[in-house]
Amino acid sequence: MIPLHRMAALSAWRRRGTLLWVVLSIALSTLLMLGLERLRTDARGSFRQAVSGTDLIVGPRTGSVQLLLYAVFHIGSATSNMRMDSVEALARQRGVAWVVPLSLGDSHRGFPVLGTSTAYFAHFRHGDQQALRLAQGRAFADGLDGLFEAVLGAEVAEQLGYRLDQSLALRHGSGDMLGTEHADKPFRVVGILARTGTPVDRTVHVNLHSLTAVHLDWAGGAPLPGLRIPPDQVRKFDLAPQEATAVLVGLKNRAAVFAVQRRVAEGLDGGEGQPPGEPLMAILPGVALDELWDAVGLGEKALQGMSALVALVSVAGLAAVVLAGLNERRRELAVLRAVGAGVRHIALLLSLEGLWVTLLGLLLGVLVYATVVLGAGGWVQSHLGVGLQLWPPTPGQWQALAAMLVAGWLASAVPAWQAYRLSLADGLAPPV
Repeated sequence: MIPLHRMAALSAWRRRGTLLWVVLSIALSTLLMLGLERLRTDARGSFRQAVSGTDLIVGPRTGSVQLLLYAVFHIGSATSNMRMDSVEALARQRGVAWVVPLSLGDSHRGFPVLGTSTAYFAHFRHGDQQALRLAQGRAFADGLDGLFEAVLGAEVAEQLGYRLDQSLALRHGSGDMLGTEHADKPFRVVGILARTGTPVDRTVHVNLHSLTAVHLDWAGGAPLPGLRIPPDQVRKFDLAPQEATAVLVGLKNRAAVFAVQRRVAEGLDGGEGQPPGEPLMAILPGVALDELWDAVGLGEKALQGMSALVALVSVAGLAAVVLAGLNERRRELAVLRAVGAGVRHIALLLSLEGLWVTLLGLLLGVLVYATVVLGAGGWVQSHLGVGLQLWPPTPGQWQALAAMLVAGWLASAVPAWQAYRLSLADGLAPPV
């Protein structure tokens, strides 16, 4: 006698024309569920890796999320700046390996302008400890040698169509239509960064001395009337930066992170002849990123709910197809019972058919999912900053697959119960 599970597979194969659409529906649901779960997990990981290799972010006392937003994501604005002597005092602290000052406040056609030093290109990391890489040109130089040189993020160059040696003008303020343009002191594009999928792509990078130079004839956030200092005259002035918006800090040993954080909170001594330490705070990027993610976690729940709804619709489709075909199979089932199959065997046969269809749909969905991740993973990483990984599967993905398999079996149990209730006489002479 043919085993019941093989009989179920053969029965499903005879009705493959109808069940094929159910298999495809389950496969698409599986693809969507696995993809959204992987996207949710990897997006969270990539979100945390917008800045990696940085142990502390130091800035004026404010909220930790606010400091993170403008220092890493360049969103919002700082309520105040920190003095450069505090940056120097921070660099002298025991256990500190490097510091990268950041200065924000200007923009270019809606993109933020970041003033920093060449240490930014040496120490800034993103993703899985990946260093910044120049796709074209070179990094700007520190000090007066790099005056009015700009390095563009990949998205800035792509959207605005910039190439090396082209000129651009900064705008005072952080908005596209706000502030006055520093048109009298143009910058020259000397480098374009490779795409990272992080806020770096949407940033114009210049050195700190350049930001001081463009504001020489400004006071109180506005140009001084009747005063214009041409670019060829700015080198006669002291262009040493006096303030920074925030500082990225790397430590020699991560075990010292809380000690340095405490020293920053207690106030950094500027040294002999310097003013007393100003009120600053140091945050751990990972902790602040978790706080920020929790604040925007509603979208994550919405994605999970949408994928579960799509899966439910596919499973309901399986139950509907099997149930609709049950009336046509009543005579077939009655013959099986006439040759000795019990009602329990009939119910189990239909349940196994639904299980086979669900399993086939799951396997097809997993195959398509693996193909998509392998084929599009690099593009998603470079354009969206989400590093999709194929294996190992996340616990959520295992749970999604198991839930789909159980749901498919339960959906097929509905027509199986209906078949269980059919009598032999009703099967041989079905009502018309």
